[in-house]
Amino acid sequence: MNHTDAVALLLRLVLGVVMIAHGVNHWRGGGRIAGTARWFTGLGLTHGTLQAWLSVATETGAGLLLLAGLLTPLACAAVISVMLVAGLLAHRPNGFFVFKEGYEYVLTLAVVALALAALGPGSASLDDATGLDRDGWTGAGIALGVAVLATAGLLATFWRPRPAPEPAPAPEPLEQEAG
Repeated sequence: MNHTDAVALLLRLVLGVVMIAHGVNHWRGGGRIAGTARWFTGLGLTHGTLQAWLSVATETGAGLLLLAGLLTPLACAAVISVMLVAGLLAHRPNGFFVFKEGYEYVLTLAVVALALAALGPGSASLDDATGLDRDGWTGAGIALGVAVLATAGLLATFWRPRPAPEPAPAPEPLEQEAG
């Protein structure tokens, strides 16, 4: 194992564990599926419960694939897509910094996933053992292309943002009686 393989393994393991934890938290943490569903609905996504389960399956599944180093560009695509949706719908309006609920964290995870897809899964992976490894422009292109298509498909199918509330009319000025 050379240093590039070690870096790929480190990135896969850390990103995989983070995604599994994120998926399990949507399922078992805080508000559980019902709370996650309400959150998705609040972002303008229809079928909140379906969205909650899809996020659990996507995040946990991507994490498991990353740990195994199996179908790495597709696992990276799943991470990028989840982070794109979160960044666009939940974090973009809040600016950059994560402490203000900004997109700093989701941007970092998406770029790490894209970099991992370009780097490849490394020799300590099922992709390498089975000859499925794709790296460089091919791996990055698969990850980014699938992520953008998946994100666009999800938003086109399920995102129905609520129109901004109309401002309340200003009260009519009271006329003063001459007396």
